[in-house]
Amino acid sequence: MAKIAAFEGFSDATLSFLDGVAANNTREWFDVHRGDYKQHFVGAAQSFVVAIGQRLAPVVPGLRAEPRVNGSIFRLNRDTRFSRDKTPYKTHMDIMWHVGEGRSRELPGFFFRMYPHSVMLGAGMHGFDKNVLAAYREAAGSSDGARLVSILSELSDYDVGGQHYKRVPKGFDADHPRGDLLKHNAMHAGIEFSPLPAEAGSVEFVDFVADHFETLAPLLMWVSEVVTASRTK
Repeated sequence: MAKIAAFEGFSDATLSFLDGVAANNTREWFDVHRGDYKQHFVGAAQSFVVAIGQRLAPVVPGLRAEPRVNGSIFRLNRDTRFSRDKTPYKTHMDIMWHVGEGRSRELPGFFFRMYPHSVMLGAGMHGFDKNVLAAYREAAGSSDGARLVSILSELSDYDVGGQHYKRVPKGFDADHPRGDLLKHNAMHAGIEFSPLPAEAGSVEFVDFVADHFETLAPLLMWVSEVVTASRTK
């Protein structure tokens, strides 16, 4: 892999490329602008992945920053096989810094999604498989669930998501004090900024994003413990 440049902000060229994809979502347009994709999308994302990873490594043990497409950087190509929308490309940049071994999409992590005019930041996990769901319910329903409640109480500025079921699952009292948490099949929290913060165009964006990720770190680590527990049973 070529040496990755230091992150200096997402340039106007990066945002213009994303605007261009949205306005001209065709393979023909993309082929003409493939050089812009490599330099201003992938190159910029790689620099950002490394900068955030270095900043947060002391905060979250085992945090993985993989500056490559299909690593921390999500593919721009859309999977259109089962979608009515056949446009070939996403119109945003998706990045994830994950915790643990395995496929990054099946692990908890920090999430970053940037459009030309907005950005979303978050942490946690957007879907539990059967084993993780069982471990999550055990943790949320036990005394460790009180720690999750405490963590979430510090995230009043963030939107907490993942509640899916209408009823408390079998095996727990219907009036369980953490019944709402037991209705989750995922656990994540995030925040959106629109318009895009001015810091996005400078190195200051690293601090802007990392500060939010540090606030969300206790939630990420709690979910990571659940995933680890699911693999030891």
